[in-house]
Amino acid sequence: MSKNSLTEGQKAPDFCLPDQNGNEICLKDFAGKWLILYFYPKDNTPGCTREAQEFSAVMNDFSAENAVVIGVSKDSVKSHINFIEKKDLTITLLSDEDTTVHQKYNVWRTKKNYGREYMGTVRSTFLIDPDGVLVKVWDNVKSGGHAEKVIEVLKERIE
Repeated sequence: MSKNSLTEGQKAPDFCLPDQNGNEICLKDFAGKWLILYFYPKDNTPGCTREAQEFSAVMNDFSAENAVVIGVSKDSVKSHINFIEKKDLTITLLSDEDTTVHQKYNVWRTKKNYGREYMGTVRSTFLIDPDGVLVKVWDNVKSGGHAEKVIEVLKERIE
């Protein structure tokens, strides 16, 4: 699996996607705020649920730092509604069914599982500053404990 080609210090790729309520959410909507944009493979799977619940659990910490957490997967809006309700999540989820934004962020890549190659979402997180610049890229993330690492880095950047 190749590494993510996006680098810290470059402008974050622009996007507009529907959230779980069908509202269009765009990168420009977060001007003046810190944005934690994370990509995950699939709603209601163990690792993705753990990651979403961990981000939801520390939402107040992110809010205190003028930061917003947004999750993106290729699941449908309807799937996101189910995931949020079933797992009691407090984060916003965006639907990228055709993987356009996944490709802009270079997270739609060749993966291997049991010797089989296929295209899929590489779990990744991007910390975007209030000016829309990538300040931290986490590639091929392990879900457990990741939200805590993100909040630590965010606090370091702000201080």
